[in-house]
Amino acid sequence: MKPYVYITRKLPNELVKPLQERFTVNMWKHDDIPVPKDILIEEAKKADALFTVLADSIDERVLNAGKNLKVVANLAVGYDNIDLTTASKNGIAICNTPDVLTDTTADLTFGLLMAAARRIVESAEFVKEGKWQSWSPYLLAGQDIHHKTLGIVGMGKIGETVAKRATGFDMDILYYNRTRKPEVEQQLGVVYTSFDELVTKSDFIVCLTPLTPETKNMFTREVFQKMKRSTIFINAARGAVVDEQALYEALLAGEIAGAGLDVFQKEPINADHPLLKLSNVVALPHIGSSSMETRTIMIQLCIDNIMAILEGKEPKTLVNKDWRPLVRG
Repeated sequence: MKPYVYITRKLPNELVKPLQERFTVNMWKHDDIPVPKDILIEEAKKADALFTVLADSIDERVLNAGKNLKVVANLAVGYDNIDLTTASKNGIAICNTPDVLTDTTADLTFGLLMAAARRIVESAEFVKEGKWQSWSPYLLAGQDIHHKTLGIVGMGKIGETVAKRATGFDMDILYYNRTRKPEVEQQLGVVYTSFDELVTKSDFIVCLTPLTPETKNMFTREVFQKMKRSTIFINAARGAVVDEQALYEALLAGEIAGAGLDVFQKEPINADHPLLKLSNVVALPHIGSSSMETRTIMIQLCIDNIMAILEGKEPKTLVNKDWRPLVRG
């Protein structure tokens, strides 16, 4: 009997074909509607492999239901949607898609910074709504980016790549990270600082830190109040790193100048969310890695990882390094 693979979003048939040639594959019929939890659990009961996305909660219930489950391939770098402890205990390999989306996510992050700084989205809507009646010296005037100070919170590979983009704008670059990176400092001229120093000195603050118990609600009202009133805050990491109510209040009070957000505490975000009512907020639907080229490579990497595990080989990108396959009788 062929191993059974369940895919939680509809993917292009040509990409799924390598799996279909080797295994029994079932795929959810929608590409933009999540699999209901009860269906996901029922599929996990039958599955040898799950192909998931970041919006799928792969918790203890799902993993314990998967008596034959050997691998979960997650279409993301992050894996905070997966219970790693239970997965390792149950002998289930968890794989992600690092590295392949670094440049694409850095492009989007810097684009979000530029959009928020120069009020690009607001200006585009201004024209489309027929409000452009004349020219004036300060019409929708934003902030310069060049020669300003950029603070990067979370200097992983995406952070390093954003820093590279910033050097082209002659920016002074500060960074805060769990570990200092002397080689990156030498290569890019970035300067390591404490979190408090970065917050107080930066004109633009880009959050790229992973979500951990230590970073959850890292950006509080007190933190926003330490920033310059001209600071623009960008979050392309995880929504839960930021206290959204505190961010809203800081923006409303003029304690910071604006924000660019690709992620939110609860996704998808409702249209009546308070942050969406503010003209100085640029909001995107978590599209950091969403280019045609990169998403295709990410899907292929997930498929490669599934095939490797089900064929008894080492996966390319294993997350839970303590994973050991169980002998299933």
